[in-house]
Amino acid sequence: MTITIFKMDEISIHQFNQFHRKFTVSSKIVLDMLNGKLTWAIMPVEPYGKEIPIEDVDPSGFLNSEDKIVFLAEVDGALAGQIKLITWWNGYAYIDDLIVNPQFRGQGVGKALMEAAIQWSRERRFPGIMLETQDDNVAACKLYQSCGFVLGGFDQYTLKNFKPNETALFWYLIL
Repeated sequence: MTITIFKMDEISIHQFNQFHRKFTVSSKIVLDMLNGKLTWAIMPVEPYGKEIPIEDVDPSGFLNSEDKIVFLAEVDGALAGQIKLITWWNGYAYIDDLIVNPQFRGQGVGKALMEAAIQWSRERRFPGIMLETQDDNVAACKLYQSCGFVLGGFDQYTLKNFKPNETALFWYLIL
């Protein structure tokens, strides 16, 4: 299996957002504070399906930009994933979207995309990278932690209108 990561360009732009965004939730993150530090554990839940909505974004704005980029991943020539980064209001790089097609999950594609994002952020001398995910996306949380990110905060009200209720989790990597 060969994972190839490349910057989206005029030739590959048609592959933007061509991903299956459904997954099964079978556990959630449970937050706690220990000696002033935010900690987390995994709690099983009754399984249910979830689909992350696709944002209506014009991908051409990411071509030839210094402030934002999309990396695509292929596995043996098949489209496997994407990661979208933007410059955030606080001067950090912000991972706005990371998605891996189901048949390639758990095979290192997400990690390879994260490594490309970290390299791009270092080259641009960002002080850090941040992102937001939800407490029911445990696989993503494990990936972020394995890439050196730390859980820096949460917001239990931002996603209160979603069913079931979700908590937004904010992850940070200081470069």
